[in-house]
Amino acid sequence: MDPDLLLELPPTFDDSDDPEGQVHPIARRLFAASSPAGVFEKVRRWLEAHEAHHPRVLDVTWDQLDDESEPYALSVYLTFDVEER
Repeated sequence: MDPDLLLELPPTFDDSDDPEGQVHPIARRLFAASSPAGVFEKVRRWLEAHEAHHPRVLDVTWDQLDDESEPYALSVYLTFDVEER
């Protein structure tokens, strides 16, 4: 995985005593296209291209943007299952 995409925590960070404790970073990726079908095609291609990183879609939000050449937009919220180093 690209090191620029990893979340680095300070060595002193420890939430292991907290029953709810665990860091769960969430990524957001915005996809836009000139048609709704185009948006979903972009999402499909992106997920396939990043399959090795095991992206897991948590949620999506749909929007239609005014005065844009690609007015249909889908925000995809996801996490990645990263193997321990």
